[in-house]
Amino acid sequence: MTADFHSWASHCQTLIENFLDSRLPGTDCVPGRLHQAMRYSVLGGGKRVRPLLAFAAGELSRADVERVIVVAAAVELIHAYSLVHDDMPCMDNDVLRRGKPTCHIEFDEATALLTGDSLQTLAFELLSEKILADDSKTQLGMMKQLASASGSRGMAGGQAFDLDNVGKTLTLPELEFMHIHKTGALIRAAVMLGAHCGSNLNNTQLEKLDHFAKCIGLAFQVVDDLLDAEATTATLGKTAGKDAENNKPTYVSIMGIREARALAEKLQRDADQILNEFDDNAIRLRQVTDFIIKRKF
Repeated sequence: MTADFHSWASHCQTLIENFLDSRLPGTDCVPGRLHQAMRYSVLGGGKRVRPLLAFAAGELSRADVERVIVVAAAVELIHAYSLVHDDMPCMDNDVLRRGKPTCHIEFDEATALLTGDSLQTLAFELLSEKILADDSKTQLGMMKQLASASGSRGMAGGQAFDLDNVGKTLTLPELEFMHIHKTGALIRAAVMLGAHCGSNLNNTQLEKLDHFAKCIGLAFQVVDDLLDAEATTATLGKTAGKDAENNKPTYVSIMGIREARALAEKLQRDADQILNEFDDNAIRLRQVTDFIIKRKF
């Protein structure tokens, strides 16, 4: 990672943090406890990988950064809602997230449930408030993509598939299918929403960008599985070894650590090859890809 990338990423993370802070309701607004839980679950934590991808894709399409901030925040709110719900006892039953107690531990299960619901709806409220694309049809398509990426044909469906297969042995194509939905759909949405905020990419280029995002979504999950197997709880900020403890199918459990790491590297090569279409204009996407593959926490 170059100093230039770290400076750019830090700037983007500050932009998104400040925007989220300004748009999440304050604790002095009724119901205060729910708003406190929403702010607790979103602010002051996380690598903001999905917003970084949106910002990088926005640079590629020469988008107005004020537009990209909104779509990046919407995607991050969907991600935060999914973490709150995933951590609950009826799902993954975890007690630690981003180095602090999970929402249902810090507050209670009912508040956590409502927190996730409220973060999800706030995401679509943001997307409906301002002009985010050069025409209304494109903006409606952006809202549809985020909805599809979040629902039964995306993230929620992938989570359902995951829960249905605890303790079972999956084939690699089945595992890929699960993570294209559970993890990959929202990552693809982050890239494509950021790109659609601009207007200098043609349909062929947008299709290539979507293929890039698919590769990165899978690579992100492979690295997550590696970190869960190899890193410590203190390093991760969440409970390490949880997948193995719960007998969940992962890339590590099916392929082993060495082959899983090789797969992540192959997916990065595939993603980089796709970005050759865009020459030096895709430098930020290349850098975020490298960050995803090489992250240690």
